[in-house]
Amino acid sequence: MSAPTPETATTSDAARASLEALRTEIAKAVVGQDPAVTGLVVALLCRGHVLLEGVPGVAKTLLVRALASALELDTKRVQFTPDLMPSDVTGSLVYDSRSAEFSFQPGPVFTNLLLADEINRTPPKTQASLLEAMEERQVTVDGTPRPLPDPFLVAATQNPVEYEGTYPLPEAQLDRFLLKLTVPLPSRADEISVLTRHADGFDPRDLQAAGVRPVAGPADLAAARSAVAKTSVSPEITGYVVDICRATRDSPSLTLGVSPRGATALLSTARAWAWLTGRDYVTPDDVKALALPTLRHRIQLRPEAEMEGVTADSVIHSILAHVPVPR
Repeated sequence: MSAPTPETATTSDAARASLEALRTEIAKAVVGQDPAVTGLVVALLCRGHVLLEGVPGVAKTLLVRALASALELDTKRVQFTPDLMPSDVTGSLVYDSRSAEFSFQPGPVFTNLLLADEINRTPPKTQASLLEAMEERQVTVDGTPRPLPDPFLVAATQNPVEYEGTYPLPEAQLDRFLLKLTVPLPSRADEISVLTRHADGFDPRDLQAAGVRPVAGPADLAAARSAVAKTSVSPEITGYVVDICRATRDSPSLTLGVSPRGATALLSTARAWAWLTGRDYVTPDDVKALALPTLRHRIQLRPEAEMEGVTADSVIHSILAHVPVPR
C-alpha cells in the first residue's frame, strides 16, 4: 500500500479531529454514554445501522438527537406502535385532485438519521418495511425505486425488560443491524450530574439552548469514510476475524452462530475503530474491542444454556479468550 500524501493525511486528521469533537459536544446533552456515542460514529463510518437496547429513561432518544445536531444532519423519529403501517414509514402515493395524478409523499425514512423508537412494538410487516431501506438504501413504491439521502442510518431502540405486546425482531432483520449497543443506567455520579443539569434549567427538547452546536458535517464524514477504506488489514487479522466467527458456529451453547455477513461486519467495525484511534492498520485489540457490539445480536442461545444463565456476551468473551491471537 502506498504511503498517504501530506494532503491526504491532513484531510484524514482533520476529519478524525472533527469526529472526536462529537464526544465533547454530545456530552453537553447526554451524560456518561461514551461507548454508545462511539458506536454510533463507527456505524456512520461503516454505513451501518444500530440497535440501541436499554430501559426507558436512559436518554436513547436524546442521544440520537444530539448526534444529529452535532453532525448537522437531518433526523426524524417514528414511534413504532402495533397499528403502524409500512406506508407510515416509507411514504405513499397521494392523489392530487388538481392535477388528477398520484404524487409520492415521502415518509420519515427519507432522512439522515431515523430514530425507530421501540421497533419491536410494531408487527413484522411494518418491521420488514425497513429492510429494503436498511440494505438497499432505497424505498420502492408502486414499482419505482427512490434513493434515500446519504448518509443514512437507522437507530432503532428496544426495551430489554418489557416483552408483553411486542414482536421480537426476526434473525434476518437483526442481522441487518451493524451494531447492538446496550445503553446502561448511569452511575451514581452521572445520575447526580443529570439531576443537577435539570435543576439548573436544562431542557432536553431544546438542544440549542443546551449549547449543542455542529462540529462536523457530511463532508467530514465522507473524508473519514475514505480514510477508513484505506486502513490496512493483514492476512493474519482477516484470519483472526474468521476464526472468531467460525468458533461461534461450533459453540455448544449456541443454536445459531455468526454468518459470513457478521464476519464482514466485524472486520469493517474494527477498521473504523482503528482509524478513530489514530492508526492506519488494524490490530487484534481492535477486533476484540468491537466483537461484543458487532456479534452479540447475531448469535442465538440454546434454551438450556439460557436456563443456566449463559448470555450472548459471556459466550463471545469465552470465544475471545480461547481463539489464538495472531502475533
